[in-house]
Amino acid sequence: MNKNKTIITKSDSTLNWYIVDAKDKNLGRLSSKIAHILKDKNSIEYLPYQAGNTNIIIINSKGISVTGKKRKQKTYKRHSGRPGGLKVEVFEKLQKRIPNRIIEHAIRGMLPKNSLGRKLFKKIKIYQDDIHPHASQKPISLNIN
Repeated sequence: MNKNKTIITKSDSTLNWYIVDAKDKNLGRLSSKIAHILKDKNSIEYLPYQAGNTNIIIINSKGISVTGKKRKQKTYKRHSGRPGGLKVEVFEKLQKRIPNRIIEHAIRGMLPKNSLGRKLFKKIKIYQDDIHPHASQKPISLNIN
């Protein structure tokens, strides 16, 4: 019996920072590509049970677009947990009030529903303008169409 076991680990020394401009981008296409990169599926060292070394900065979240009549018909629901505590809000009003929540909701729905998904979601930083405090990380610009 061989006592030497090979353990596959990822090096934590190289963190990849990417920046994505969400202005005039389609919500679904943008969030699916971000979830793909966040899970590190574009890497040859992809393992489905490990978090990658990728952090993503999303700027201009207030400029996200949707197709068709979704601007007036798409609803976001939240519940306080109390009787009669269901709140329903339309995309248009939520975009004026909290534009970051739209992208957060879309990306969270595309990540795994377990501890790995929660760990991956912490690696996303979303800002409604083009001002962000991550210039020192020297993020690489991602062109997502």
